[in-house]
Amino acid sequence: MTPFLTLLRRDIALALREGGAIGTALGFYLIVVAILPLGLGPDLNLLSGIAPGVLWVALLLSALLSADRIFHADHEDGTLEALALGPLPLELIAAAKATAHWLTTALPLALMAPLLGLMLNLDIAAYLPLVGTMLVGTPAISFIGSIGAALTLGIRRGGLLLSLLVLPLFIPVLIFGVSTISAILVGPGGYMSPLLILMAFSVASIVLSPFATAAALRLQLS
Repeated sequence: MTPFLTLLRRDIALALREGGAIGTALGFYLIVVAILPLGLGPDLNLLSGIAPGVLWVALLLSALLSADRIFHADHEDGTLEALALGPLPLELIAAAKATAHWLTTALPLALMAPLLGLMLNLDIAAYLPLVGTMLVGTPAISFIGSIGAALTLGIRRGGLLLSLLVLPLFIPVLIFGVSTISAILVGPGGYMSPLLILMAFSVASIVLSPFATAAALRLQLS
């Protein structure tokens, strides 16, 4: 477990030191949410109704924007090959890098959502459910994104191909994340089913995606 934690700390430190991917994701998130009211007009009731869905969609796209960087730098300088020859299995390498992406990109995006909700007149009662569902659902975004990042590794302008590969897999996260918030706002008792499905999807992604990512990396490195 020590090599895993060492790799995780290394990737977090590199992401924070460079800052480009994090800044791009946060900036994109802000721009998308800020532009939307300009296009829809000053109807506060309309903005309030669509705010949870807008924030979720913007978060998905923002996190996806940096997903292709999960393995890119290490592949370019040969570090990925050295890691593959080391004692840590590729599955744990993939898990460490996906976890680092979640901690440095998806998690800040989720915590930023309530601030952006002010621009969309988000209902006060929706703030806590919004952050809660994003904290539950965003691990799936990072771990599924790591599969696409591994499949498109070394491809010029692979970001577009990565989006086409993984966006359909993000749809369940979006559906059940927004459904949970809507059910909580409507009334108690109806939100557990979509929330449990969202949790199950995230857990399945965390457990299964490292194996798929490792298989894709073996193909790229062979």
